[in-house]
Amino acid sequence: MSLVSALSNNNIRTSIVILHTTQDPNRFRPDRLRNLMPKPRISQTRPWKDLRAHFDEMSAVHMRDLFASDKKRAERFALSQGEILLDYSKNRITEQTLELLITLAREAGLNQSIKDMFSGEKINRSEGRAALHTALRNTREDAVMFEGEDVMPGIHKVLEQMDAFCQKVRSGEWSGYTGKPIKHIINIGIGGSDLGPQMVIHALKPYWADTLTPHFIANIDAADMQATLAAIDPESSLFIIASKTFTSTETMANALAVREWFLEAPGAQKHDIQKHFVAVSCAADKVAKFGISDENMFEFWDWVGGRYSLWSAIGLPIALMIGMDSFRDLLAGAHQMDRHFHDAPFEQNMPVIMAMLGVWYRDFFDTSSYAILPYDHNLRKLPAYLQQGDMESNGKSVTLDGEPVDYHTGPIIWGAAGANGQHAFYQLIHQGTQLIPADFIAPVESFYFASSKYGDHHTVLLSNCIAQSQALMYGREPRHVEQEFVDQPELIPHRSFAGNRPSNTLLIDKITPHNLGALIALYEHKTFVQGVIWNINSFDQWGVELGKRLSTEIEKELEGERALRKHDASTEALVQHVLDRQEQD
Repeated sequence: MSLVSALSNNNIRTSIVILHTTQDPNRFRPDRLRNLMPKPRISQTRPWKDLRAHFDEMSAVHMRDLFASDKKRAERFALSQGEILLDYSKNRITEQTLELLITLAREAGLNQSIKDMFSGEKINRSEGRAALHTALRNTREDAVMFEGEDVMPGIHKVLEQMDAFCQKVRSGEWSGYTGKPIKHIINIGIGGSDLGPQMVIHALKPYWADTLTPHFIANIDAADMQATLAAIDPESSLFIIASKTFTSTETMANALAVREWFLEAPGAQKHDIQKHFVAVSCAADKVAKFGISDENMFEFWDWVGGRYSLWSAIGLPIALMIGMDSFRDLLAGAHQMDRHFHDAPFEQNMPVIMAMLGVWYRDFFDTSSYAILPYDHNLRKLPAYLQQGDMESNGKSVTLDGEPVDYHTGPIIWGAAGANGQHAFYQLIHQGTQLIPADFIAPVESFYFASSKYGDHHTVLLSNCIAQSQALMYGREPRHVEQEFVDQPELIPHRSFAGNRPSNTLLIDKITPHNLGALIALYEHKTFVQGVIWNINSFDQWGVELGKRLSTEIEKELEGERALRKHDASTEALVQHVLDRQEQD
């Protein structure tokens, strides 16, 4: 009997015997049998059906009534981890809701999935890779095994290399080809190699070295590169080329153009590239061909996904700007959240609770988007960073078993810094026709609060943050509006707010490297948990690849080469339009 036949007949015992008696004992193992068997469709399980019935009961319940009937609701639905407080009381839930959601998490095998991720199992099945970003911030002495090898010595080696390099640059010991110290740190990357470092560097601006200024080149649009080059000079600039394979189209096009710009500087020679260009990559041969020496290449590994890579050498620009001690503190904060996620029971587990609330709204309330609303100017890049982390991870429509899903997966992630967003899109969140769950994020203490120059700015900012979550939850009943506008009844519908709009509030003592690391890890694990519930692969991104491949063909056609194949009528017309206009010019 074949393995497939055995599984299809549910003859598990026979299957195990076959696995044991196979000629290659490493090819199949009984402990991996569960990974070969398709999971039952989550939407057909009893916990899912119980949640569906519970939703029918909860759909008409208003949160203001839940608060009125439970004086301890805010205490009951709150959780602290380190210096982060999560208030999730303003959600359309009861204790029964949470119990059912946690039961669903257990049904989906979340316990085992967490163990698999931390132990280096190849949970990225479509690419045959592990997702061991947690090892990058493992501040304990524990070994982390991958394919029989402890990865921690290699991680520590790169961290030590980063430390030595940062000390040289920050102290002025590392100088450019004319002897000037480095003043400008320019990161050339895209996706996670850009969004992660850029977000963290902006978030931790109070920790910047006074002598350094960060810049980022990501977009293939030459306007991005030109704007950066206009603000720097070749003699005092350090370029970090961040590309795992050193083949990313956008990154390498920008890197080659910048190298040409550098070599056009007065007195610059090819050997001077060593003083102004470093690489973060796995491809030593391609890095050397570019002109960068081995000692100026910082390695990271195949088990580090791009959107999870800021903890690796991809974080080199972060370490340069805030110092290696602060970078290690960033890692320590993330590790603290890792341990909480790994060890805490689901009922007290911050990433699990946030993830399951997201599943509740996405799959039972049919919400299509989720707003990230940081009330901190330095966190203004956070929505875009989390947008990639969530949407590239869970924007999937097939299960790990290759079957189409029959439920919703990842929502649209968007947002902006408060209070700017209040004057842009909050109107829709308050009174629009769509239900949009939101996370409000704010530091209790600001780095700028103590200065009399800024008066009570932070108090005003915090009051807006808290008030918005209150308004979304409570709304404004027509009877209250009527009392205020007794002589203008026509205004009552316009001034009334239904409320009952859910949100979480995350209050952080202060945006330090440690707390920021914990916050980022919190959202990483939230995304992972939701991927487990939906039985999708949160670590591949094949949807990105098709457009890349097609763009390579079209690029050749726009450069005058014969078309490799016939496109659809629209694409053919667009290509021809560009060629015609370029010919006229």
